[in-house]
Amino acid sequence: MHGLHGDGLALADRLYLAFDPGISPKGGGLPGLAVLKNVVNSINLFGIIAVVGALAVSLAVWAWGHHTGGHQAEANGKKGATVAAGAALGLGAANGIVAFFSALGSQVQ
Repeated sequence: MHGLHGDGLALADRLYLAFDPGISPKGGGLPGLAVLKNVVNSINLFGIIAVVGALAVSLAVWAWGHHTGGHQAEANGKKGATVAAGAALGLGAANGIVAFFSALGSQVQ
């Protein structure tokens, strides 16, 4: 009885595919969607403005450290500028990243 269980069915015969619930994103089902989009857009804008400030400060620290011979300040300015640039990339690409992975996820069957 190799591959069989007590009831005589092979394991492959006992496996069932999961039920597809047929759920997909759709607007208009809940109130407040426009408000939520507005809030998220405002958060994204706030983040971008904060990154501009962080980049300006980091570049100033980098330049100050370079001109005064402060190697630690120069290194911190470089790190700050790199992090700010990465944050700007992430904030700018957030919509596209979510759309890409959402589309990728919808292809999973």
